[in-house]
Amino acid sequence: MADEYPLYYLPTKLYAECVSFCGYDTEVTNVHCNGTGCCQKEIPEDLDSFDISVDIYKNESTTAYTWNMSKCSMAFLSDKDWFNSSASNIWNSRNEVDKLVNVGFRTPIVLDWAIRSNTSCEEALQVTSTDYACGDNTNCITSTNGPGYLCQCKQGFQGNPYLPNGCQDVNDCDDPKGNPCIGSCINTIGSYNCPCPKGTHGDGRKDGQGCKKAFPVIKVILGISFGIFLLLICISWLYLIIRKRKLMRLKEKYFEQNGGFLLQQQLSNGGSNLLKIFSTEELKLATNNYNEECVIGQGGQGTVYKGILPNHQAVAIKMSRIMDASQMEQFINEVVILTQINHRNVVKLLGCCLETEVPLLVYEYISNGTLFHHIHQNNGILLSWEDRLRIATETVSAFAYLHSKVSIPIIHRDIKSTNILLDEKYIAKNSDFGVSKLLPTDQSQITTLVQGTLGYLDPEYFHTSQLTEKSDVYSFGVVLVELLTGKNLFLLKDHKNKEIWLHISFHQ
Repeated sequence: MADEYPLYYLPTKLYAECVSFCGYDTEVTNVHCNGTGCCQKEIPEDLDSFDISVDIYKNESTTAYTWNMSKCSMAFLSDKDWFNSSASNIWNSRNEVDKLVNVGFRTPIVLDWAIRSNTSCEEALQVTSTDYACGDNTNCITSTNGPGYLCQCKQGFQGNPYLPNGCQDVNDCDDPKGNPCIGSCINTIGSYNCPCPKGTHGDGRKDGQGCKKAFPVIKVILGISFGIFLLLICISWLYLIIRKRKLMRLKEKYFEQNGGFLLQQQLSNGGSNLLKIFSTEELKLATNNYNEECVIGQGGQGTVYKGILPNHQAVAIKMSRIMDASQMEQFINEVVILTQINHRNVVKLLGCCLETEVPLLVYEYISNGTLFHHIHQNNGILLSWEDRLRIATETVSAFAYLHSKVSIPIIHRDIKSTNILLDEKYIAKNSDFGVSKLLPTDQSQITTLVQGTLGYLDPEYFHTSQLTEKSDVYSFGVVLVELLTGKNLFLLKDHKNKEIWLHISFHQ
């Protein structure tokens, strides 16, 4: 048996060889050319020339063994598949010397060739046209067997792709085997068209879709589109009607829930004619749908927005927190009374909106901020001593009016520097009557749930829940100390965490 089939290089040549051995008693029945009497060697695919030689060992015993097996030794080049199918016949003819010498046999080979340059198609197309071997109307195909490329006529052309005009257009419409189209055939460069008769559609080819009666696509699409359009209009119309009715019912529900009918009755029975009942649309328009940029204040009682009415009047719109239904009648009474207040140092209530879940109150807009802001955040720079005394006088006159001049006394319950507003002339305006209480004329005090701001809250009211006019007096006293000293207030608790006291910080 052969030990190896070497493949090695010299400086300019590639050498390949195989060796076969013939033993004294060798008999070959099923030839596999595996080194016993026969050997084979595949050559590289990119071989461009070859030479074959046959040598034997210079040994008499070896020659004798070989002669006993085969009287002819031969070497040849052939296609691998052909050899695998014809090897037995060749082996059986090994001792027919006259036939092999005088007649021989033919071996087929496969010629694999290309334009053997050291460039691919992409590179060949970039060089000068004289170096590119492919003619017009051709495709360049990079060789898969060694370097270089091949040329091929494009589809619809035939001829020699290596000549300048070797690939000529094929007139498919003149094909003697038959017209490729069902109807008329129009030849084009490299192809052809098969137009379908009017009223039909398709590619018109015998080997394709052919021509079929055209479906009235445009008419159907237009009909369906028009129907869908009408359907959408009807659905939108119904949706808007249903939505409008729901909104109207919801507004009526909130209007009744918020005491709207009671307010109308109160106003018709001698209430103020100056109070306006606004619609939700008016206030949404005034606040740009309650845009966050319109927020000018937030507190425990709700959020205040700045709005501009259609007559260009600036207003403050207070959106209160949700109220208990049991408090609604009292709220309406307070609204009616507030509309009757006519004091230059009390923010004027202009109207309300009862069509929302919680009532909206509309006040006159005070532009210069709160007293707290001018005392602390501006370090009191803009407030002279005379201004401070005047603001204190105006504030106390407003509360004296609320306690004794109106038909039913009003206790504010939340007097603090943030609820005292200043207009452009620094005139004091008391605001935020959201937790105010009406004090019946036949009573000097009422028992209520404690409400207010810690620090300003009357300690006696805090412990007993007995609300009197003196509770407002105490809160005003805290504001007066804050106004005169310009200092911040702190709340302190004793060791039992029960008592709440007022402490003024005098640290500079």
